[in-house]
Amino acid sequence: MEPQLRHTVTDGVATVVIDHQAKRNAMTADMWRQVPPLLAGLAADPAVRTLVLTGAGETFCAGADISALRESAGEAQDLAVRAEDALAAFPKPALAAVRGYCVGGGCQLAAACDLRFADEGASFGITPAKLGIVYPASSTRRLASLVGPATAKYLLFSGELIDAERASRTGLVDEVLPAGQLGKRVAEFARVLAARSGLTQAAAKEFAAGRTDRDAYWRDQARGSGDTTEGVAAFLERRQPHFTWSAPAD
Repeated sequence: MEPQLRHTVTDGVATVVIDHQAKRNAMTADMWRQVPPLLAGLAADPAVRTLVLTGAGETFCAGADISALRESAGEAQDLAVRAEDALAAFPKPALAAVRGYCVGGGCQLAAACDLRFADEGASFGITPAKLGIVYPASSTRRLASLVGPATAKYLLFSGELIDAERASRTGLVDEVLPAGQLGKRVAEFARVLAARSGLTQAAAKEFAAGRTDRDAYWRDQARGSGDTTEGVAAFLERRQPHFTWSAPAD
């Protein structure tokens, strides 16, 4: 099977699968190129309320296809950064479901998601020091913001892998699941995210990223959304809310 990104949308949850099992789901140049337009389409789809990124089989992603680095390391890195930035900018909650290896560019993608759930057997690592590559500045800052400077230095300086338990202690992983439980837990939590207010989530995502110029915008969105009225009514009536806000088209 050709390396590809597969995706489905079910009950508000878009699932994107990195599928290159012959090379532990390593990302080819074409796969990196597919990420931004795929995410743009999912972001614009009102049926999509949350995103799950995972790998086919028992591996999340072993990083970039090294053969591409031999041809042009700079171009391959630029493609990876564009994909990572598109994922970080995705306006709806994004969750990485990690089994097996989450290494190099795979860890770069996982770190760009809002949340990371991992199987207890997962391994994480960022390996540019093994290849003599300067890790991108934006990716380094994102990693340090997530796990702190000391852990970011440990990962980047050594290129060593850490297990899911240690990744959880550092903040790289939000939940670690026993063997065989990851799929069930991710599906359950994705449904929770899809049922919550997209307005709340989109604003919180911007604020948490440090954006400070859109406070008035979000106040206006809240006033006109109907989500607050629906949420309060549902609470008082002891029923599940049905939130309808979606981001205005550009």
